[in-house]
Amino acid sequence: MMETRGGDLVGGGMKMKAVVAIDESDGSFYALKWALDNLFAPMAAVGPLATDPDPPPNEGLLFLVHVQPTFYPPVYPVGPAAFAAPAVMDAVKKAQEEISARIISKALQMCKDKLVRAESVIMNGDPREMICQAAEKMQVDLLVMGSRGLGTFKRAILGSVSDYCAHHAKTPILIVKPNMELHHKH
Repeated sequence: MMETRGGDLVGGGMKMKAVVAIDESDGSFYALKWALDNLFAPMAAVGPLATDPDPPPNEGLLFLVHVQPTFYPPVYPVGPAAFAAPAVMDAVKKAQEEISARIISKALQMCKDKLVRAESVIMNGDPREMICQAAEKMQVDLLVMGSRGLGTFKRAILGSVSDYCAHHAKTPILIVKPNMELHHKH
């Protein structure tokens, strides 16, 4: 059943703006696939192609947000001063950029395959805080995140980005739990 609210369809063919938080985990790509299949696929089936350079206003849009954690280089004491090797910092930064580009490229290809209009954003900082800030700043209707399915003990020790966002995001949040096949891989 479809209903309208404010001119947008609610149900199988929503016109919405959403953020999907993407990292290298299978859980985040599962969440992206879920969002594409369940939130955006009905729109793509009836709407203009995602590759249309001039899409009509209020068409759905998916923001792919990837956050590179801040790198704190090892500091070596050298006499009265401390020294962080520039070569190490440059190598780590380059590796982070390559990983981010690969992750975003894969995610954008998934969106393109489903004919969903998407934009990517790469941020630096604490993923928990940056994802919440991005969702608020972009004024999206929904924040979609994957869950690695950490148990209570691991979540308490390692922390959980999705748990943090569920408690601190000012945007509605959907946490997509991994299917059993992904859950047993790890």
